[in-house]
Amino acid sequence: MALGKRAAPAGGQLLLWPRVVLFGDSITEFSFRDNGWGAYLAERLVRKCDVVNRGLSGYNTRWAKLILPRLIAKSAGAESTAAVIVFFGANDSALKDLNPKQHVPLEEYAANLKSMIQYLKSVDITEDRIILITPPPLQESAWEKECFAKGDKLNRHNATTGEYARACVQVARDCGTDVVDLWTLMQNNQDFSSYLRDGLHLSPKGNSFLAAQLWSRLEKKLSALPFLLPYWRDVDHTHPEATLLPDALQ
Repeated sequence: MALGKRAAPAGGQLLLWPRVVLFGDSITEFSFRDNGWGAYLAERLVRKCDVVNRGLSGYNTRWAKLILPRLIAKSAGAESTAAVIVFFGANDSALKDLNPKQHVPLEEYAANLKSMIQYLKSVDITEDRIILITPPPLQESAWEKECFAKGDKLNRHNATTGEYARACVQVARDCGTDVVDLWTLMQNNQDFSSYLRDGLHLSPKGNSFLAAQLWSRLEKKLSALPFLLPYWRDVDHTHPEATLLPDALQ
C-alpha cells in the first residue's frame, strides 16, 4: 500500500500513515495494555503503520455491523487502511437464556461477519487485507467464578464457543479472507487455561500467543510498506529541507 499524501499548508505534503485497524470486543479493547497483542503489533510496525484500536468491550457482531461504516469509510481512512482485523464471537456465543443482551444466534453471527466483509470490500479493502479471529476457548471453571462473583450463573460454554469458532473459520473460507482459529490453536495438545486470565480474556501468555499468530500473517501482507521518513543519520543537517521536504523544493 502506498503512503497517502495530501497538500499541507506549511509546505511539502501531509503524510498519512497507513493503518491497521483492530475491530473487536473487550479482548481487542484490552489489547493495548502492557504486553497486549495490539501493543505488540504497534511496536513491530512503528514508522511503517499506525495500529488503531477499535475494540469495544461487550459488543457483538449485531452491534459491530451497524457501527463499522462509522469507523471505516472511503472518506475516512479506507484508502490508507493496510489491514483490518475482525475479532468477535466471545459475546455472540453467550448463552441466550442467561445472557440474552449479548447473545447472537449462530446463523446470524456468520451472516454478520459476512456482511462486514462485504462492506469492507465495498470501500475497496480487499479480502487479502482482512483477517478474522475466532473467539478463544472458554475455561469454564475460571469463568464460572467470575460469574458467581457478580451474582450470575455460568453464561457461556466452551462447546458452544467452538461452534461459533467453526462458523468464523467457514466464513473466512467462503469469503476468501485469512483467519486465526484461536479456539483450536489454543487447545492443541495442551492445557489452555494459562492463556486466559479469567477463563475468557487473554493472559500475558495468551496475548503473546495471539500476537505471534497474527504477526506471521501480517508480516507477509505488510512487508512492502516502507520505513517512513529518513533515518536520522541520512538527514542532511546543513540543509534538512532537502531531505525532509523534497516535494516543496520541486
